Amino acid sequence: MTDTLIKVDLKESPYNNENIHNRWHPDIPMACWVKPGHDFILETYDWTGGFIKNDDSADDVRDIDLSIVHFLSGPVGVEGAEPGDLLVVDLLDIGAKQESLWGFNGFFSKNNGGGFLTEFFPHAQKSIWDIQGMFTKSRHVPGVNYAGLIHPGLIGCLPSHDLLEQWNSREQALIDTNPQRVPPLANPPFPSTAHMGKLTGDAKAAAAMTGARTVPPREHGGNCDIKDLSRGSKIFFPVYVKGAGLSVGDLHFSQGDGEITFCGAIEMAGWVHMKVELIKGGMEKYGIKNPIFQPSPITPNYKDYLIFEGISVDNSGKQYYLDVNVAYQQACLNAIEYLTKFGYSPSQAYSILGTAPVQGHISGVVDIPNSCATLWLPTDIFEFDIKPNALGPTIFINGGATMPISFDKE
Repeated sequence: MTDTLIKVDLKESPYNNENIHNRWHPDIPMACWVKPGHDFILETYDWTGGFIKNDDSADDVRDIDLSIVHFLSGPVGVEGAEPGDLLVVDLLDIGAKQESLWGFNGFFSKNNGGGFLTEFFPHAQKSIWDIQGMFTKSRHVPGVNYAGLIHPGLIGCLPSHDLLEQWNSREQALIDTNPQRVPPLANPPFPSTAHMGKLTGDAKAAAAMTGARTVPPREHGGNCDIKDLSRGSKIFFPVYVKGAGLSVGDLHFSQGDGEITFCGAIEMAGWVHMKVELIKGGMEKYGIKNPIFQPSPITPNYKDYLIFEGISVDNSGKQYYLDVNVAYQQACLNAIEYLTKFGYSPSQAYSILGTAPVQGHISGVVDIPNSCATLWLPTDIFEFDIKPNALGPTIFINGGATMPISFDKE
C-alpha cells in the first residue's frame, strides 16, 4: 500500500493543518521527507481551501479574499536533493476526494482579481460541475458532457533566498509602474493571511513579510495551469534549496488552454499519487532554469474541432504589434459569439472555453503587424451539432439553466 503522507479534512480550515502552506519561502519546514525512488500520496484542498460552495450563488466568488490562496500540500523534502539538481516527479495518478465529487468554475469580479476577459465579464459568476467517473457536466451549463484531463494547476519546489528576493523585487517594480491599477499588475507579499506550514512565532512572522504569493508561475514551476500535465506526466523541476521542497495543489478536473476564466478550470479537492527521483547537477547538465515536462499518454480522444482565429486587433479596432495576448482574446471572443447563436449566454459560452479541453495555439508571430492565435473547440463535447451548415444554427439551449451572477458591492 502506498502511504498517504499528507491528509486533509475538508470540514476543517486549511489554516489548522501544519502540512499546508499558501506562500513560497525557503524557511518553510518540510512537512515530510521521502527517499528518491519512493512513491507517495498527498491529499489537497481545492485552491480556496473550501471557501467556494456547491450552491447556486456567486456571492462567494465575488467576496473571496484572494490573499488567502493557494493552499498547497507540502513541502515534501527529498533526501539527497541539493541546489542545482533536477527533481524528477512522475504523476502516477490524480483524483477527486470521494466525499467531494464536484468542482467549480468562476469568473472573478474585475474589482477582485479580474481575469483574461474581465473587460467583457466584469462581475463574479459561477458554475458547478458534477464529477461522474471520468466525465463531467453542469446544471448551470447544459448541453455539454466531456472527459476530464485531471491535473495539478500548481506544483513546484521552494525558492532559495536569492530567488525569492528576485521575485519580490521585479514584481514590486512592475506594480510601481501603475500602483492603482484594477485589477493589480501583481500581488506583493501580504503577511496577515499567510499560512507558513510548520513555522510558528517570530520565525513565521518574519517569513510571512517576504513570502511570495502563489498566484503566478515562476522559475520553480508554481501556478502554471498546464492542462496536459496530467496522469502519466513526468516533470523535471530545478532544485533551489536542500531537500527541494515539493508542494502541490489547485487540482483541476478539466481545463482549456490558458485557463481563461482565471478561476478557469473545474477546481476540486483531491489527491495526487507521485514518485520522485533525482538527477544530480541536472540544471547545469541540461541548461534548465524553468521546469520541463513530458505530457500524459492519457488524453481525451477528441479529433473533430472548430478552430477560431484571432488577430492583434482589439474590439475597438485598435491595432497592436504582434500581440499574442490580444490575438488569443479575440479568438476566445469569436468562439463565445459563435456559441451564443445556439442559445448559450455569453457567460455559459465563456465557462465552456475555460473548463472544456480546448486547445490554444500561437499560430503566427512573423506577419507584421498581426499575430494569429487560434482556439480549437472540440465539437464532440456537445450533445448537439455545432458545425456550420447552410440552414443556419438551431437553438438547442432554450433558457432554463443560467449561471449565478453577483454584482459588485457599492
